[in-house]
Amino acid sequence: MDAQVWLGAGGFLVGLPLGHALNVAAQRVVAARPDAADLLPGALLTRRTAVPPPWVEVATAALFAVVAVRVGPEPLLPAWLWLAGWAVLLSVVDLQHKLLPNRALLPATAGAVVLLTATAAVTGEWVALLQAAAAAVGLAVVLYALALLTPNGLGLGDVKLGPLLGLYLGWLGVLPLVLGVFLGFVAQAVLALALLAARRVSTDTQLPFGPALLAGALVAGLLALG
Repeated sequence: MDAQVWLGAGGFLVGLPLGHALNVAAQRVVAARPDAADLLPGALLTRRTAVPPPWVEVATAALFAVVAVRVGPEPLLPAWLWLAGWAVLLSVVDLQHKLLPNRALLPATAGAVVLLTATAAVTGEWVALLQAAAAAVGLAVVLYALALLTPNGLGLGDVKLGPLLGLYLGWLGVLPLVLGVFLGFVAQAVLALALLAARRVSTDTQLPFGPALLAGALVAGLLALG
């Protein structure tokens, strides 16, 4: 069998049980907050998973398969699978509660730093690691400025997501970084327009921005890597 088939199948098989663990973790991250009773009223607070299976599980498996095939058997693969896993958890929490908690963002970013540093140590791509660090800071600054200008658009959680995305896209270069951010904003704009047209939201409604930013980063990154 072709190596890509094995990688895709392996990614899918790993992603299924991991997707369930992420589904449980997404619930626990919110349930551990001081305001959990407000975010998860009634029986929602005691449920085991954030989303009834198998939707998160299948989505995670499919995403892992795509990442494994696009990145290939390269030193960067563990780092990108790490991002994919956290992208699922963060998207679930943000879509349900319009928040990106520090309890998830901090370990996600710390783990990315460790994995990308290990990749640089293996491959000798220290310049790429420096680019990643610079992009992490730069993207956080840009998103913070945008959050100040458009308080109904970006929240502080989205700003704190910037370093994580900047690390990955900055490693790949300026073009993937710009493209990833651009795609994230385009995806958010298309979603907002569709919801407005369907009269599901008003112009004052604040929509979760994290999933769009994560999707844009993943698409741009996998295009650059593939």
